[in-house]
Amino acid sequence: MKKNVFIIVIGIISIIFFNVGCSNSNTSDELKPNVVIILADDLGYGDLSYFGQKNYSTPNIDKLANESVVCTDFYVPTPYCAPSRATLLTGRFPLRHGLIKNPTPDGGINDIGILPDEFTLGEAFQQADYKTMCIGKWHMGHKEEFFPVKHGFDKYFGILYSNDMRPVQLIENMDTVEYPVDQNLLTKRYTEKAIEFIEQNQKNQFFLHLCHAMPHKPLAASELFYTPETPNDLYADVMRELDWSVGEVLKKLKELEILDNTIVIFMSDNGPWYGGSTGGLKGMKATTWEGGIRVPFIIHYPKIFKKNIQVDIPCWSPDIFPTLLSLTHVESNSDNIIDGEDITEILKGNQTEHKPVFSMHNSTIMSVRKGDWKLFVNKPRFYRKVNLETWKDKRGPDGTTIIAPYEQATPALYPGIKPEEPKNKIQLFNLKNDPTESNDLANEKPDLVKELMLEYISYKENLELKK
Repeated sequence: MKKNVFIIVIGIISIIFFNVGCSNSNTSDELKPNVVIILADDLGYGDLSYFGQKNYSTPNIDKLANESVVCTDFYVPTPYCAPSRATLLTGRFPLRHGLIKNPTPDGGINDIGILPDEFTLGEAFQQADYKTMCIGKWHMGHKEEFFPVKHGFDKYFGILYSNDMRPVQLIENMDTVEYPVDQNLLTKRYTEKAIEFIEQNQKNQFFLHLCHAMPHKPLAASELFYTPETPNDLYADVMRELDWSVGEVLKKLKELEILDNTIVIFMSDNGPWYGGSTGGLKGMKATTWEGGIRVPFIIHYPKIFKKNIQVDIPCWSPDIFPTLLSLTHVESNSDNIIDGEDITEILKGNQTEHKPVFSMHNSTIMSVRKGDWKLFVNKPRFYRKVNLETWKDKRGPDGTTIIAPYEQATPALYPGIKPEEPKNKIQLFNLKNDPTESNDLANEKPDLVKELMLEYISYKENLELKK
């Protein structure tokens, strides 16, 4: 009798443990994917050896690209920081979300930032019980109502604006924790914070928005990467450390066995400043030529996407919001109009068309791209000769308020093809055959100009009527 009771008890216990094990297994299988966005600042299309950089190598980013989907024709809506960053997080064109200029504390531009009715990726993931953190450059407002922790992030650590804007101070959540800041340590410290967050939340679903300061000026690298004995390669030092950082994040995700359940995006907020490389494209940061708005874009999620795939269909950063919500099965609780589209099928290779993409500067729409064709609807900025002997960066390192190596890039190191002043306001380029925007075909193809002008007019009217 006792033996039978013992056998029954053991059987019940075994069933309980089996069911608990199955329950845990099912819970693990049903976990939504983590999301990590690594956003470089002012990184040019040609700053990666994957895209042809020869002066240094970026092996970790290259490896990520070779194991991912790479978009070769990926755009941001503005060739400068704040509007581009707000678009990434909201999926909305700058004229819709309203942040069209850069908040600038040392320029007296203090009252602009991301508006309270904007719905960010951070808020979407928070509502889906993700742990969220933003690390690094924010640049969507530096008054308290604009802070990351007010817009979808549980935690924040970083500089609220560009690292050459005074006062350069580190903020943790809502508090200033360091001033002045040794910028040589920024990439290292941001990486350490990212690793710490990933380790703490390895059993949770999480969204990490890692926004590096580099390679925005002032360029700076830690002792392990800085090579003062070769003073003309600071940009290379900075890029090698940025590449190291990407490698460390990926290594930690793999070590914790969560890399395959993590969507990893690597990209830049706009084109490069002096010292960087557009990869042979025309223009640079602050211009709407290809060098200012076409950026590297890599997305890694092996559960959905094949390895070593290149997509040349023009896509843009407003697509990130709806695509990530689709991939994570997270719903938006906002009625805000989204300008991007879910590009999952494009990234899979199952779809070959995308709606037109637009660029703008300040409050003016500058260009429309549809397929292989790009039409400037307004005259873009052009190269103005700089007196190298008298040029001085007012926001350069001074050893006290901005702490970084003194050997910074100058206008002598223009990062792309220098654009001449256009003869005409309206210009048409076939980017497949003419990626350097050298051969204006507007006069030869009036029907195509008309078609793209109608796309521009329709989009502009939509922006004006619907917010």
